[in-house]
Amino acid sequence: MAACRRVQRVLLLMFLSSWICCAYGGKSQNPDKDNVLDNVERGKNQAGEGKAAAADAASAAIRRSGAWKLAEEAACREDVIRICPKHSWNNNLAVLECLQDRKDETEIAGDCNHLLWNYKLNLTTDPKFETVASEVCKSTISGIKECAAEERGKGYLVSCLVEHRSNISEYQCSQYITKMTSIIYSDYRLICGFMDKCKDDINTLHCGSVNTGEKDIHSQGEVIACLEKGLVSEAEEQPGPFTIKDDCKKAIMRVAELSSDDFHLDRHLYFACREDRERFCENTPAGEGKVYKCLFNHKFEESMSDKCKDALSTRQKLIAQDYKVSYTLAKACKPDLRKYRCNMDAAMPRAREAKLSYLLLCLESAVHRGQTVSGECQGEMLDYRRMLMEDYSLSPEIVLHCRGEIDNHCSGLHHKGRTLHCLMRVSRDKGIFEGHCQKALQTLIQETDPGADYRIDRALNEACESVIQTACKHIRNGDPMILSCLMEHLYTDKMVEACEQRLLELQYFISRDWKLDPILYKKCQNDAARICHTHGWNETSEFMPPGAVFSCLYRHAYRTEMQGRRLSRDCKTEVQRILHQRAVDVKLDPELQQRCMTDLGKWCSEKSEAGQELECLQDHLEDLIPNCRDVVGNLTELESEDIQIEALLIRACEPVIQSYCHEVADNQIDTGDLMDCLVANKHQKEMNEKCAVGVTHFQLIQMKDFRFSYKFKMACKEDVLKLCPNIKKKVDVVICLSTTVRNDTLQEVKEQRVSLKCRKQLRVEELEMSEDIRLEPDLYESCRQDIKQHCQNVVFGNAQVIECLKENKKLLHPHCHQKVFKLQETEMMDPELDFQLMRVCKQMIRRFCTETDSKSILQCLKQNKNSELMDPKCKQMITKRQITQNTDYRLNPVLRKSCKADIPKFCQSILNKATDDNELEGEVISCLKLKYADQRLSPDCEDQIRVILQESALDYRLDPQLQLQCSDEIPRLCAEEVAAQEQTGQVEECLKFNLLKIKHEGCKKEVLNILKESKADIFVDPVLHTACALDIKHQCAAIPPGRGRQMSCLMEALQDKRVRLQPECKKRLQDRIDMWSFAAKVAPAEGFSDLAGQVFSSPAKTYILSMLAMSVVLLFLMGLLCGRITKRVTQELKDR
Repeated sequence: MAACRRVQRVLLLMFLSSWICCAYGGKSQNPDKDNVLDNVERGKNQAGEGKAAAADAASAAIRRSGAWKLAEEAACREDVIRICPKHSWNNNLAVLECLQDRKDETEIAGDCNHLLWNYKLNLTTDPKFETVASEVCKSTISGIKECAAEERGKGYLVSCLVEHRSNISEYQCSQYITKMTSIIYSDYRLICGFMDKCKDDINTLHCGSVNTGEKDIHSQGEVIACLEKGLVSEAEEQPGPFTIKDDCKKAIMRVAELSSDDFHLDRHLYFACREDRERFCENTPAGEGKVYKCLFNHKFEESMSDKCKDALSTRQKLIAQDYKVSYTLAKACKPDLRKYRCNMDAAMPRAREAKLSYLLLCLESAVHRGQTVSGECQGEMLDYRRMLMEDYSLSPEIVLHCRGEIDNHCSGLHHKGRTLHCLMRVSRDKGIFEGHCQKALQTLIQETDPGADYRIDRALNEACESVIQTACKHIRNGDPMILSCLMEHLYTDKMVEACEQRLLELQYFISRDWKLDPILYKKCQNDAARICHTHGWNETSEFMPPGAVFSCLYRHAYRTEMQGRRLSRDCKTEVQRILHQRAVDVKLDPELQQRCMTDLGKWCSEKSEAGQELECLQDHLEDLIPNCRDVVGNLTELESEDIQIEALLIRACEPVIQSYCHEVADNQIDTGDLMDCLVANKHQKEMNEKCAVGVTHFQLIQMKDFRFSYKFKMACKEDVLKLCPNIKKKVDVVICLSTTVRNDTLQEVKEQRVSLKCRKQLRVEELEMSEDIRLEPDLYESCRQDIKQHCQNVVFGNAQVIECLKENKKLLHPHCHQKVFKLQETEMMDPELDFQLMRVCKQMIRRFCTETDSKSILQCLKQNKNSELMDPKCKQMITKRQITQNTDYRLNPVLRKSCKADIPKFCQSILNKATDDNELEGEVISCLKLKYADQRLSPDCEDQIRVILQESALDYRLDPQLQLQCSDEIPRLCAEEVAAQEQTGQVEECLKFNLLKIKHEGCKKEVLNILKESKADIFVDPVLHTACALDIKHQCAAIPPGRGRQMSCLMEALQDKRVRLQPECKKRLQDRIDMWSFAAKVAPAEGFSDLAGQVFSSPAKTYILSMLAMSVVLLFLMGLLCGRITKRVTQELKDR
């Protein structure tokens, strides 16, 4: 049997070089050797079976002639003359080759066919041809020790020569061995041992006849092809009643191996592809597998015949089962296979070592480890990796396990890798990575390793060619960075839809095995082994879920030195690169997709655009199942540290980054500075809608957990654990820490409980939260209904919605009203938190308040409100805030502090009716104004009320009670003054002059109060003060303002005939006297002080005072009289 096996190898390889027969065409160069051959042939023919007449004729011819010619035999003469060129007639081997390589449509006589078969059979079974080999290959045999030692007479010598064909340098010996091979492998029945091993399989599979002469040489080539197809189908586990025996399997594969260098030796493929070879590979020389490779490269051409495609596919499938069936691959990679012990890998079962997939995995592993694999071998590997990616049918596991997916989703897409990409898309859409089909696809991606060279994936290469030429032209063709470049341009203008789809389909599988990104593997293999306990490139743990290694790497990429082991700098850079690229699609994060599959379907099924699914999960963070919430939270925490993970956001914000944040973007990787810069410049003109929405969304997500704000987390982590344990929501943490800071400040403790660095960052967070009502969830939820009702068309951001709620405060629901009031109270205490004020008055603050404490900014702006340099918009905003402050003393911190003792002393009745949540509509301030007129306030409180009186005298809107009580009278009586909007006190002056026309008692009372207040200080009467400014300077310069002193001075000057006042001043003073007189008549005294005031201001005050004095004297005399009588009675009673 050993002998037969060796002969079988010989014969198959010998069949390789039949095309070189030209060396034997015409006259032989060595007649002696030809004679030897002819003698051997004649002897074989005589020994053959003589069933046909042709055989008898051949024997007779041999007897008649010492030099038997095949062309002279009667059975074949006509066919030789018709088919073969004349110069070949004298050479039996040339005639034989001519007849057996004829075209399909050319028939030869049955007797000739039988004669040829007997001739070849006798030739190959007679050991005498070893004698010829010994003479022709004498020097070669002596140079090959194995062949020199072979036993003669059993066919071993030729078998050995075929095994060492590549080492034969002697020309005639090489030609002889090649010619013998082509003879033998024209018919499977001539191969020693093949019949014995495969006879039953041939009959069972109905692959052809085993009877001599029943089939011609063409159909006998079909027998081996039939067996090969049966072997391939069995590997794919396609339904079949019969399994080929192991011995026959080995024989089939051995035949395929020995015919690997010359396509002539694969008789079925040779006849099936003869025309295609002339069409596509006319200039490709036979030998060394070159024609095979040429035909493989043109397999999917439209003009390629179907029968040739089928034969090529069968050949490729055999290569997939045994790499030695590819002559070029086996030859090029033989040294490397031996060098890296790929045939003795303990991790590979011996029965499967020959598979192409194992060869690729073993050698790719060596390349990825940085070891050297010859360029020729790598070139061959590249070709066959591309071949596997082009045709899914070459991978039996995919044919077996993906049959249903192919039938249902991917039928008719066989060409150029389209079926594989269709299967990838189906797997990606399903999102389940546990099925056999998905695992088969993942295995194929690892075997072909398209991440190392995008050209391996033909479908991707063709779809992305235009993108590569424009966006990635600076990268060397075939470089692994091409895929990275394509990912960086995903969803950009340069990307085309077809490329985008193919790229995401491939990246879906690459993302599930970190080793498939060659750059990442190169930079991180040591870190992965050290931290994540990984193994070799081609070793995969079944217990490690997809994406687990990369998850391990990125968790350690953002660790500080204090947190434990960290990645090397190069590895960290690569991990960040991958994170930045894959964050655009949740399906490229295996852990996220696996844990959040249910939630994605439940909450985000309608989110189909790039980046929307992750945003959706973040929006529903509180609703997610725990496993999903954890992984989304971890990823969001990483984003806060390195916002460049949000590639789509960074792309949208490019104009802002280039204008305002380029230094931060260039120098910063993971400190959160870039997001802070984007937030700070959120309202710049370069900010587009996409960027603004993205930044706001990130801010909103940060409110869900304080860990999502990297800087806040790092600055306040210890403070939160100590002061606010068990609180996660950022807004709650901010409130907790802010309250602690405020309490410590009010109590004037020596050492603040909140650390300095945390207080600084806390301030930043508070300022950011003031910009958008959505960043204060409690306020937003409380006012959601009011926002829809009153602020429906107002855009979020810039605190516009908050401003809208303030302007409609009286219309709000109680709960919302309460929240807005609390917000205003906070903003008045700390004006920096008033985003609208700070935005509108930004330049004015720089001009007037650069040295002012942040708590006093509003006070500073009010003091400079009437400056000629004040911006009108800022002035309008200041007025709004003054109106708000005057509605309730609690909204004016300075007044509240200055009048701390006066308010409960004089206005307790009002406080008793007040609630914590509603404004007092200026009642307390009105109360204090009256006490100011009575000159009963403390100095500090008096100063503050004077300021309020002065401001409200210029603008009636700053007097809430006046505006409330006179809401109908002002438009009726003073419409022109209101329309003028001069804010010079003209509306108040109008009301004073029309006092008699005022019908509303409440309004009349407020106007009378204004008149009373103006008597206390001329500064609260702007019209009079303006008219008398010059006279005050001349007549009352030495008199300090306040407590009515300057007003009394002017009155005395008016009555003094020696003093000449300005006409306008004199007129205004007389008008005021008349108004006060009228007010005294119509306004009843509300108390003793009011009564005294009216008496002293009355023209009949002398009479009134005289009568009061007489009454007092009378009462005194009556007291004395009653006292003496009482004393006398008491003394008499004692004497008794």
